[in-house]
Amino acid sequence: MVWLQLPADGVHEIFMWIERRLEGDRSARLRLDGSGWTLEKTARRGGKHLLWLLLSLWTGFTFVGYFVPIRDLAVQVMAWQGAWQIFWIAFYALATYGNAGFLREQVCKYMCPYARFQSAMFDKDTLIVSYDAARGEGRGPRAKDANYRAQGLGDCIDCTLCVQVCPVGIDIRDGLQYECIGCGLCIDACNSVMDKMHYPRGLVRWSTEQALAQRWSRAQMLRRVFRPRVLLYGAGLLAITVAMVTSLYVRVPLKVDVVRDRGTLSRIVAGGMMENIYRVQIGNATEVPQHYVLSASGLNGLRVASDTAVALGAAEDRWVVVRLQAPYGAAQPGSNPVVIEVRAQADPKIAVSAHTTFLAPR
Repeated sequence: MVWLQLPADGVHEIFMWIERRLEGDRSARLRLDGSGWTLEKTARRGGKHLLWLLLSLWTGFTFVGYFVPIRDLAVQVMAWQGAWQIFWIAFYALATYGNAGFLREQVCKYMCPYARFQSAMFDKDTLIVSYDAARGEGRGPRAKDANYRAQGLGDCIDCTLCVQVCPVGIDIRDGLQYECIGCGLCIDACNSVMDKMHYPRGLVRWSTEQALAQRWSRAQMLRRVFRPRVLLYGAGLLAITVAMVTSLYVRVPLKVDVVRDRGTLSRIVAGGMMENIYRVQIGNATEVPQHYVLSASGLNGLRVASDTAVALGAAEDRWVVVRLQAPYGAAQPGSNPVVIEVRAQADPKIAVSAHTTFLAPR
């Protein structure tokens, strides 16, 4: 079963989509805000908040599902069990409802760390969303076929669409601001207006401070963008990405942890055998059920005296009790290193060896 985890930006966009579908575009919402309470307004507002709450609960549920097996979590929630799980689902649902439904751009301005650290990451040759003031000023409305240059106007018709579509509510025409998240929505909005006015695109575009000031061509700008420092940073990021992907590819989808039973350190059992007891945690990190076999080595005659076969479901982990026995005299008195190995029956390559100690009586 595939479960959906929505990222923060995705939730925000869905919240806004729900709002547009139920209350209309910005103008319609403003009219609705100014109107009195009617049955239609109550139905639209109530339906919007109901869908917001359901989406928030789903987001909280899927987030908690990262830490609790999600199938078990679903059963617990349906049975109204698991107080802490329900608390955290409600907590993240409330956070999502408040952030995506009401705070919105305030989260980007004051809570998101991106705006804080980006100022330390760019210089005058960094590619950013930029407004070409030399081309756009002065601003002002005009007829589509008017000779606006003769009126002393630039290409900007002051429609404010770039401000209306901005998720953080800034005016890109005022220059780069720390609130900008680089989404590029203002670029799309401005280009659509330029197309309608039959003006060249790119009044708001991806550019650099140097390129705008020096009136560089696109080729000149890109030569400065891909400078040695950027290439070096890019190579470092690529190396980290390759290392991460490689580690995921070669990882063994099996987790084993051994804990000695502190209640029984060592004892002599029937047949004159020395016995130690351990608790072994076995975790199946695959998406299919697995059967595992336990074995032990490190001492002459060492064997697993308990059940050596363990069956686990997909993504399941379990603690099992393991008894190791060795002939009396096979180990030196005191602590002796031994190895407990867990191996998958279906694929012998999936195996993990855990080192522990076998205590022999003095």
